[in-house]
Amino acid sequence: MHVKHYVAVLVLAVATLAGALGVHADVVTDANARAADIASKYPGTPPAVRIMAIVQASVFEAVNSITGRYAPLRAKITAAPGSSVDAAVAAATRASLSKLMPALQAAIDADYQAALAPLPDGPARANGIAVGEQAAAAILAWRSEDGAAGPDQYRPHAAPGVYVPTLLPAVPHWGKRKPWVLGSGDQFRPAAPPALTSETWARDYNEVKAIGSKNSTQRTPEQTAIAKFWEATAPAVYWPVARSVGNGPGRDVTANARLLALAGMAMDDALIAVFDAKYTYNLWRPITAIRNGDNDGHDATERDAAWTPFIDTPMHPEYPCAHCISAAAVGAVLEAEFGVARVPAISMASPTAPGVTRRFERIADYVKEVDNARIWGGIHYRNSTEVGERMGREIGRLVVSSTLVPAQ
Repeated sequence: MHVKHYVAVLVLAVATLAGALGVHADVVTDANARAADIASKYPGTPPAVRIMAIVQASVFEAVNSITGRYAPLRAKITAAPGSSVDAAVAAATRASLSKLMPALQAAIDADYQAALAPLPDGPARANGIAVGEQAAAAILAWRSEDGAAGPDQYRPHAAPGVYVPTLLPAVPHWGKRKPWVLGSGDQFRPAAPPALTSETWARDYNEVKAIGSKNSTQRTPEQTAIAKFWEATAPAVYWPVARSVGNGPGRDVTANARLLALAGMAMDDALIAVFDAKYTYNLWRPITAIRNGDNDGHDATERDAAWTPFIDTPMHPEYPCAHCISAAAVGAVLEAEFGVARVPAISMASPTAPGVTRRFERIADYVKEVDNARIWGGIHYRNSTEVGERMGREIGRLVVSSTLVPAQ
């Protein structure tokens, strides 16, 4: 499980970490941190991931319209000479968040005014604002018909008259959305999960049953801490990974605008792909499988009628692992930028593990830890984490290779 690669340390507070990470931040990574905090208030991870993808695409389009280093994502915007990049980033962030999260307009406007306050009045600031607003408008128009609004036509499986839990699962329509880069949500759809009569199924069932239960005696204290740390979901946990690498030496605002836009699009497309697969295969979660272990047709899967996972089970089908595909998609983007060897140290905190930061010297270590955390938390099978990771890597690599390329 490569635990020797992981180092967890206590810090005085999450705020202390955030301050430390901000020392080398630029306007793009600073704006990302504030936007991710706002987007995290949106109910549900997939919609919040979409919001951040739109924000970061808008920021990239704004910055690149001024610096001109890469091909535009949409129509090229003509920026007046001397336009302020800082103003453009602030305006693009505000315009996109305002459209997507109008209920938080007061917080969005306060952040915007704070970002503009250090900038002197004049043509540079005004022109930068205009560029940012145009960039956001272009991206918002493009993504307005991506299918995020539904319809949600999920049909619960039930015999006539028989009760089933009435809380509907999360985003059953998400896999039908129009991706950023993928041709369709099913482009990377994996093969079906292992048959319930297979050795793989019995292996995975018994592993999560033993190590992922709420009162497991086999899960180590470190595994428990890791499972709790990664109970948090994007954008709370993945943007700090990208920022901590992006804030390394030798970076500039255009490079970071591109990096974060690629990460945002890769994560959003990854979730489209994973929800396509989830609702295609509808594999039961460990809590359901283990409480029905006498009905799966396998002699090696013994039932535990009172089994409970260590962390709460998400409200959507199990296969493949969404956390794993997101981590791997971000990891693939970062590896494309920095390589697979050691990178500027990745440091991050988690809202589900206050006062703890985890540090990684290799991107692959962080990706693998996410895989293991979902098993140790009792909500995923090992095969599902492996499949999710492979999908995420393929999607991240495709996003990097096919968009935001250097200008000709």
